[in-house]
Amino acid sequence: MAHIPIETVPYLEAAIYLPMLLIVLEKDHAQIEAGQFKLKRPYIFLIDKARRNAEEDLKKTKAYLKNRSLKVVKGKRDEMFTEYHFHYHQLMEVRRYSNIRLRNHVEHLLNFYLNKASNVIQKDIHFESQSILNQ
Repeated sequence: MAHIPIETVPYLEAAIYLPMLLIVLEKDHAQIEAGQFKLKRPYIFLIDKARRNAEEDLKKTKAYLKNRSLKVVKGKRDEMFTEYHFHYHQLMEVRRYSNIRLRNHVEHLLNFYLNKASNVIQKDIHFESQSILNQ
């Protein structure tokens, strides 16, 4: 029996998780915009940078899937599990993911992308402070 190639599974799962992450980032962005923060820009900038990085990775993921004739379709969902159908040429494989696992993995990705964005911002700030000190 033919199976979906194992090396494609991380890309198929990224096609599940990254759109969820983008929804979280968009909602957080809206909450901060509407919130009563004294200095909103640093938070907005951090979220926007994380969102751009996630969008870039999702774009690469979609290109990978398209080039290999792969597709992810959301199936049934209940209180405990969400079903996803992975299509590969004429083959379809159904996988069930715990909603808790989905949430936890999106949280992990949120940490990853915020840290990645933060590191870029810190490098920029360090460079700017060095430029100011050298004047």
